[in-house]
Amino acid sequence: MKILITGGNNAKALKLMKAFPSHFVLLADYGDVPAIVTENYAFSSLGLLNKDSIAHILLNFCITEAIDCIIPLHEYEVLPLAKSAVLFGEYGIQVLLPNADVIADYLTAEKITRQNFAVFIHGDRIFSTEEELVPKNGSSNLNGVFGFNNADDLKLFTI
Repeated sequence: MKILITGGNNAKALKLMKAFPSHFVLLADYGDVPAIVTENYAFSSLGLLNKDSIAHILLNFCITEAIDCIIPLHEYEVLPLAKSAVLFGEYGIQVLLPNADVIADYLTAEKITRQNFAVFIHGDRIFSTEEELVPKNGSSNLNGVFGFNNADDLKLFTI
């Protein structure tokens, strides 16, 4: 499986790579990105940032690079991609975010640092930095990467 993580120039994206040890991870960001390619991961540029056409830029990139799953980390990408998840799905690309109708429950305006993160796919926890603090399984809309300090504090893992 080939996974795209946006915000590739940020340390959070690098931390997230450990959740996918058996997959190829493409770390991408807007503007200049270091040209590093290894057996398990690579860095790539998404081109110039245009917030008005984020979903279009990312869909084209995913199709061109044969991406199977996208994990958006930039806050300005989250809502457009959640709303476009069905379109991405038509191309066989999974958008790892909660459904657009519940995504507001997992967004926060507060800049609280959450020490841990967990990855859920359709309610099943596939990775967690702290096993004891987060539930193993959640509702089926629990889809994405969530930062947390305790099990009641799940918020999207964004930059």
